[in-house]
Amino acid sequence: MTEIVQMVQGVLLIAGCVFFAIGTLGLFRFSETLTRIHALTKVDNLGLGFVVLALLPGMPSLASGMKVVLIWLVALVASATSAHLIARAVRSQERGRSAGSEHHD
Repeated sequence: MTEIVQMVQGVLLIAGCVFFAIGTLGLFRFSETLTRIHALTKVDNLGLGFVVLALLPGMPSLASGMKVVLIWLVALVASATSAHLIARAVRSQERGRSAGSEHHD
């Protein structure tokens, strides 16, 4: 039974690392800020979820496992919040540019 759990943990860790790599590739590959943020927040959160799932069976206690899950939830909220703030800043800059160019024409 332990071999099966270790194998599943390994697969989950590899999947998490692959998703982190895809998110990093999206950061470098995409040209627009909003698409970069989308790639990072969605894919990296999924990668972190796989890593957390891989770590849970090895936790010494239920309290330790709950702490790891809580850290993941905080990371999800922080990621969504920061992405939203960055997207709002980008949109307000775009509106400012378009309003400025209309007055100068």
